[in-house]
Amino acid sequence: MADLRRRSMMPPPSSGIPQPMPSTIKKPAANLRVSLAGPALRAPYQTPGPSHNPRQSMLRSQNSNSLLQSTTKPNYGRTPLNSSTRHGSLWAGGGNAPPSSSQSTRDPRPLRDRQYQTRMRQEIVGHLQRADFEISMANLANITGKDFRAIFDFLVRTLDPAHPLGQSARFEDEFVPALKALRYPFAHQIDNKWLAAPASMHSWPSLLGVLHWLVEMCKLREHYITSQHPTLQIPEEIPEEFDDPYDHRALAFAYFDQAYTVWLDLIDDFVEPNQYLEDRYARKNERVQVDLEDLTKRLDEANAELHMLQSSAAPVSKLEKENGLLTADSEKFHKILQQYEGRKKRLIDTIAYEKAELATGVTHLEQLEQEHARLTEVVKEQNLTPEEVARMNTDHEMLSRNLEDLKQKLADSHKNVLSLEVNVTNRAAAAEEALDIYTNLLSTLELFPPLSPPFEDIDLTLELNSASSNPQLLLSGPDVKKVIKPTLNGVAESKRSERASLESEHIKLDDELDQLILECENVDEEINELERKVVALGEQAEDLRDASQREANVANAEAARLERDLAHARTAALANGMGVKSRLQALQFDQGEQMEKISRLKEETVRAIIKNSHDIAMFKAEVSRHLTELREFAEAG
Repeated sequence: MADLRRRSMMPPPSSGIPQPMPSTIKKPAANLRVSLAGPALRAPYQTPGPSHNPRQSMLRSQNSNSLLQSTTKPNYGRTPLNSSTRHGSLWAGGGNAPPSSSQSTRDPRPLRDRQYQTRMRQEIVGHLQRADFEISMANLANITGKDFRAIFDFLVRTLDPAHPLGQSARFEDEFVPALKALRYPFAHQIDNKWLAAPASMHSWPSLLGVLHWLVEMCKLREHYITSQHPTLQIPEEIPEEFDDPYDHRALAFAYFDQAYTVWLDLIDDFVEPNQYLEDRYARKNERVQVDLEDLTKRLDEANAELHMLQSSAAPVSKLEKENGLLTADSEKFHKILQQYEGRKKRLIDTIAYEKAELATGVTHLEQLEQEHARLTEVVKEQNLTPEEVARMNTDHEMLSRNLEDLKQKLADSHKNVLSLEVNVTNRAAAAEEALDIYTNLLSTLELFPPLSPPFEDIDLTLELNSASSNPQLLLSGPDVKKVIKPTLNGVAESKRSERASLESEHIKLDDELDQLILECENVDEEINELERKVVALGEQAEDLRDASQREANVANAEAARLERDLAHARTAALANGMGVKSRLQALQFDQGEQMEKISRLKEETVRAIIKNSHDIAMFKAEVSRHLTELREFAEAG
């Protein structure tokens, strides 16, 4: 199956140690698509941390994080040799690395200090034991070349599992190039001869420092991988909603990974990578789209409300108008309330008076009943004869009839009183309604005090006191015939005089307006006449200009003809001798006359144009002056 895949132009992973290229290598077939990417470019190792150094593609990669260049990404730009996948190495030809400035720097660590060495050994042993590498402090203290190589290989493969450390190769040939590829800053101070006896006094401190540095790099790499930093660019750890540029780059890198793998399988349609990327960004934008629709809806509602507020009148003006109406109504209601309060007071006084009269009548009725009882007792005690009884009965009957007549008369009188009371009540209600109408008219006509001069001391308000028994006190206020009626007549007369003056002023303004309209019509006629004159003058100027143009054309033609004749005459004179000088002089004289005529016509044309322009300017100035005077007169009127 591997033979059916596209082959890459990237070489297979190799160590930083230069190796010879076999001459029998088979060239790729011409009909297979090859990758145009060259070998991965590795930058020097930098300590990972909270930096913003993104991990890019391994195809011509510029990734400066060498810890993850070959440990978290699959192979790119290489032709797979079998069905299994091999990890790429982070080595970029350490033997050919350019010299750095660190070659002149000495190691500042106190490597020969016993306590420092003890601490380094403890940290190395602790890290290796946590990584399930069997090592003891005694083995590290008396280390052999085999143990040192095993520890070195383990640490290097921890940093880069794809590094091709061969067990059959000489360790001395791989040691220093590997350190240089890892950018060990003191690799220039290492001597390959020390590897023969690494536990010796002169070699062990430096080699222990190398192992300690590799252990520290492994710790940093482990901390960085477990830190979940965005620069790790792991697509599975990207949240549903993200805005970090590293998350976008991680998705892009995963897309390139899948698409490149599909492309190497001779498939040109990247359906699954495209669908995965679209679904991922759709999930990211789902909530944002919902928020956007909500905000758009709220914006439309706010715009509609704003348009409604802008199109409608200002609420302040409407409220001010309503406030004015309510204030005026409040003043009217206060005045009407005062009138009803006075009427209520008068009715209360009337009810109190009637109650007192009723109590007096009840007392008088009780007295009459007592007198009747007394008289009855007196009659019983008297001894009367039958004649006296008959006579008394007759008198009693007569008195009874008289009493009945009087009761009838009293009932009739009571009925008349009731009817009169009803009439009085109706008349009082009618009078009150008339007074209400009168008060409303005073409010409508603004005749409440104070009045305008000369009536400022007169109060036209009236009040009805229907409970008063005195007819003169029924109506309280100024006298109707002597004060109110003359005052109203005076007010009406003043209003009529004001109306007459206003009508006369209106008639006067109408007359002035008619005069102004007539003057405007006259001015319009003058303007039209002046416009006609201007048009006529323009036509005359055009005619003069055309005539002068025609004459100038004729004069130019004549001058050209004369010049031709003159040239011909000169030619003839040269041919015939001096005999034609007289003709030449005559032609020159004619030419001079024609030139003077042309100059004269030009001057006349210019003068006519100047005169017409001056007349037009004067006409415009006169029209502007008339219009200005008319506007000022209209504004003053």
